Amino acid sequence: QVHLVESGGGLVQPGGSLRLSCAASGSIFRTGVMGWYRQAPEKERELVATITRNDITVYADSVKGRFTISRDNAKNTVYLQMNSLKPEDTAVYICNADVIDYNSGRPGDYWGQGTQVTVSS
Repeated sequence: QVHLVESGGGLVQPGGSLRLSCAASGSIFRTGVMGWYRQAPEKERELVATITRNDITVYADSVKGRFTISRDNAKNTVYLQMNSLKPEDTAVYICNADVIDYNSGRPGDYWGQGTQVTVSS
């Protein structure tokens, strides 16, 4: 069993910054691609950013130049530094990770519960 736990969400004014963290725990042999998605009310879930074990990153066009994804492989943790936040960034941010299970050796795709980010004055 693998669990992803996000933290760092909250309320911030436009132009402000937040840093999200997501720690994977449980039966982990190795984490693969990790990433962040977001879902705003009445909208579909969308990709924000992903990162491979060797730090190859992909960003949504809407966040390029403002958000930075990073990871700590030793801690099975992925981060999202969000700067110059806009009201349209308001959403639930959800962590995702590809994980090879330590016991079974099988790969799996895991999701966190999400953390709310609200950008408002």
